[in-house]
Amino acid sequence: MADLQKIYKILHDHFGPQHWWPADSVFEVIVGAVLTQNTNWQNVSRALDNLKEDNLLSLPLLHALPREVLAEKIKPSGYYNLKARRLKNLLDLLICEADPNYSEDKILADFFNEDTISLRQKLLTVKGIGPETADSILLYAGEKPIFVIDTYTWRVLLRHGLVGEETDYTEMQELFMTNLPHDSRLFNEYHALLVRLGKEFCKKNNPLCDACPLHKIEPLYV
Repeated sequence: MADLQKIYKILHDHFGPQHWWPADSVFEVIVGAVLTQNTNWQNVSRALDNLKEDNLLSLPLLHALPREVLAEKIKPSGYYNLKARRLKNLLDLLICEADPNYSEDKILADFFNEDTISLRQKLLTVKGIGPETADSILLYAGEKPIFVIDTYTWRVLLRHGLVGEETDYTEMQELFMTNLPHDSRLFNEYHALLVRLGKEFCKKNNPLCDACPLHKIEPLYV
């Protein structure tokens, strides 16, 4: 198996710290994790800006906002009616377990105080929240040590022979979880670096393999 720590060092030396997730609050990370489904961050940022401009980016306000109004506000993120429903489902989960007298910070702190496995299972019960979104919330909002797998990660692993075409999400995640220290900061930075690599070099079409920071990493086969 390839030395995942070596790959991390190469990427970190090349790109430097990524400072993910770009957000002003834990709640913004949660909302962004839903909005980023099937779109790019530029579109998500525009949708978040819409909410910020109207001072709506808070748990109680978004929970109370009619779904149709929410959908209109997040329109730049694409699939806005679907994402509004998914976001409402997630907000229901956060609110239903909370004391109505608690502040947003207290509600989220209590929510993320639960152990990672139980919390992940709970998030996955929410309609529209799949493994990638759940793990993004856990890692980037809750600072839980769990590795996020996305299309960029899969592409890099596949092209270096670390996974096969049929390798599923869980198998790819276990590759990182069993070969790296369980450190949320490390997982955060590593995932962000893989996304950066995928966007700039390991592109879906016309990848820049010769210029890629990992071009000297020999493909391995599982």
